[in-house]
Amino acid sequence: MGKTYQSTVVEAPAAEVWKTIRDFHDMSWAPNVITKVEAVGGQKGDQTGARRVLNDAFHETLLELDDSGRLIRYSIDQGPPPVSSSDVKNYEGVLRLLPVTEDGTTFVEWSSSWQNNDQACAEFCQGIYVALLADMKQHFS
Repeated sequence: MGKTYQSTVVEAPAAEVWKTIRDFHDMSWAPNVITKVEAVGGQKGDQTGARRVLNDAFHETLLELDDSGRLIRYSIDQGPPPVSSSDVKNYEGVLRLLPVTEDGTTFVEWSSSWQNNDQACAEFCQGIYVALLADMKQHFS
């Protein structure tokens, strides 16, 4: 099984960060990575089953949105290599926010797992998540 994990601290309260990122159809906080989000189907961005296409390439489905736990779990159903459905199976990503009570910031972790132990997929995903987290930090700075 392949896995990747990235984390950072965002200089904003967890409630504020959550309010910004919880809509599956809105990634305006990541303009350097995500240039287009297309909502697919009738579900709203906070409803389980919501689907989107990112940058005309990544087809994703919202599997879980937990407001109390500040957690988003999603699948990548189709994408370019090395995350295409022929390269990996059962790709799931999890984005979770935790409040840092000491100073009012937010600990953000982004992990993913999939069936296939291909190093190319891990490197590809890690690079994207590092860039997304950098955009998130910049959005709140």
